[in-house]
Amino acid sequence: MQTSRLYSLIFRNFTKTYYKPKFGNLNIHKNYFHATRATNEADKTAPPAEGFMTEVAQSKFVKNTREEALNNPELEETNVAQGETKKMNMFQAINDAMRIALDTDDTAVIFGEDVAFGGVFRCTMGLTEMFGKDRVFNTPLTEQGIAGFGIGMAAMGHTAIAEIQFADYIFPAFDQIVNEAAKYRYRSGGIFDVGGLTVRSPCSAVGHGGHYHSQTPEGYFTHTPGLKIVMPRSPIQAKGLLLASIRDRNPVIFFEPKILYRSAVEQVPIDDYELPLSKAEILKTGKDVTIVGYGSQIYILEKAIQIAEKNIPGLSCELIDLRTILPWDVDMVAKSVNKTGRLVISHEAPQTSGFSAEISASIMERCFLRLEAPIQRVCGWDTPFPLVFEKFYVPDAIRCFDAIKEVVEY
Repeated sequence: MQTSRLYSLIFRNFTKTYYKPKFGNLNIHKNYFHATRATNEADKTAPPAEGFMTEVAQSKFVKNTREEALNNPELEETNVAQGETKKMNMFQAINDAMRIALDTDDTAVIFGEDVAFGGVFRCTMGLTEMFGKDRVFNTPLTEQGIAGFGIGMAAMGHTAIAEIQFADYIFPAFDQIVNEAAKYRYRSGGIFDVGGLTVRSPCSAVGHGGHYHSQTPEGYFTHTPGLKIVMPRSPIQAKGLLLASIRDRNPVIFFEPKILYRSAVEQVPIDDYELPLSKAEILKTGKDVTIVGYGSQIYILEKAIQIAEKNIPGLSCELIDLRTILPWDVDMVAKSVNKTGRLVISHEAPQTSGFSAEISASIMERCFLRLEAPIQRVCGWDTPFPLVFEKFYVPDAIRCFDAIKEVVEY
C-alpha cells in the first residue's frame, strides 16, 4: 500500500496548499466538522427522506423480509442464498458494499469531497476509522482533479472509488471522464486501461434540491463508448450492482438517486455478492404494455401501473428496470415489446436527447412491425430543474398513466 499512501499524501499536501476553509475563523471550521462527525455517529438510524416520493414505502418491489430478499434467481448462484440479511437503507447498503470492496481488495481506495468523515449523505461513514486515512481520504473541491486523480490511480493498478458529491457538479470532470477514462484502453491499443475506476455520484430529485442539486445527467455520458453507466433502485440492488461496478474492468459511473438513500429500506444480504451489469430485470410481467425505467422512477411507474390496471379493465402491464443504462439490455426490452406491441419509457432527465430517445429508436428498428401504437416518452421538461415547481417538473404517476392510456387506446 506504499503507492496508495504516496497518492493520499500528495492530495493531502495539495489540499493544505491550495484549499482554504469556507470559514474565516479556523476554529469555527474545525468545530463545524467535529460537530458534523458527532451528529453522523450519533444518528445511526436516519429518518426517511423528505420529498414527494411516498410510493417507495408501499412498493411491492421492496424486500421487507429475509425470505423475500433471498428469493432472487440472481442470488441463487451466489454464496448469500442461504445467508443472513440485515435491515439497511440505501446509503447503508452502499456503505456496506464499499466496506467489502476495501476489505477484499488491498489496492482499493475511496476519495472525494468530505468522504473522510462520512460525506454529506453518510455513505462513507466509519470507513476512515476502519481502514485508515491512506485508503479513505478527502480531496480539494475540484471535480476535474478527483476524476483525473482516479484515472491516474487506476492506470497504476489501483481500484479507485471516487465520489462526486452531487451529480450536478460532475460536469467539470466531464473531459477527464469522457476523453481520458473512456478512451484510455483504446488509445493504448489495449496495453493500458483504467478499468479499476468507479465514479459514484448522488443524482436526481430530492424534493427541495433546486437546479444545482437535482439533475440526472446520465444522458450526457451514454454517448461515450468505453463507459458503463449504472443506476440502482433499492438497497439490495445498490450493494450488488456497486460491488459489480467496482470489480468490473471498465470505468463505471454509478449514479445513486439520493431520495432513496433513506426512503428505500430493505433486508439486505450481509455477505459479499454481485448483481450482473448490462442485464435488465422484469419486475412485473404483463401482456399489453411494456414500461421501462430505472432508478427512483421505478416506483413512480409502479404507481402508474396500479392506476392504469384499476381504471382500464383487463389491462396487463410489464415493468422493466434497466439497472445498467450503458450498455443497456436491448434484447430484453425488444423481446417484451414484440410480445406487448406497446412501449412507454420514463426518466427524470429532460426529454430532448434523453436516454429514452435511444431506447425508442432502437426498439423502433427492432420491433417496427409489431408496434400497435407510437412509443411514448414521459420525462422531465426541457427546462432547468425548478425549485418551487419541482413536483410539476418530474414525471409523476399521473403523467405516466396518461402515456399508458394513450398507447392502449391508440
